[in-house]
Order: sequence, then C-alpha cells, then structure tokens
Amino acid sequence: MMRFLTLPLIILSFSALALLAYVAFHSRHKKSSLSPLRLVGRVASVEKDLRPAGFILVEGELWPARSRGGEIIARGSANVRVVGARGHLLEVEPLD
Repeated sequence: MMRFLTLPLIILSFSALALLAYVAFHSRHKKSSLSPLRLVGRVASVEKDLRPAGFILVEGELWPARSRGGEIIARGSANVRVVGARGHLLEVEPLD
C-alpha cells in the first residue's frame, strides 16, 4: 500500500516546488523598459550626489541618473527635471 502512495506524493511535492519557484522568480520587481520614457518631464529629488552620475527619487522610485552637461549636483541642493533616458539611466538637468 505504501508503494502506491510514494509516486503520487513525489509528483505532488515536485509540482508544488516548481510552482513555488515560478512564483518567487516572477514576483521580483522589475522596472519596465517603457518607464524611463514616461518619466521625461517629471521633477525629482537628488538622493545621491550627481558627479555627474548618481541617484534620484522620482515618483517614489530610486533611479540611476546622470546630469546633462556633466555638472555636479549635490544631494538636497536642488530638484532636477528628467530630460531624457538611455536604457534605465535617466538624464537630468537642474531646475532654474
């Protein structure tokens, strides 16, 4: 009787493990490739100095950014506007 239960138990366990792995893999947050284009024109705050590259906070998400023209923009000194994107790297310039 135990032999008849072993194979279904193994199959059920493998299926449950495969489903768990699938859910865990796909639950990771990935930024959409269209998101940078939707952010053009938005105002953001500098979270890590742009020398000329750093990080900005825009719409609640942290994004890698580079200042247009290579100027240094210190954290907290000014807000910036997103003016372009190359992949997931946003190009920004300080607000006037």
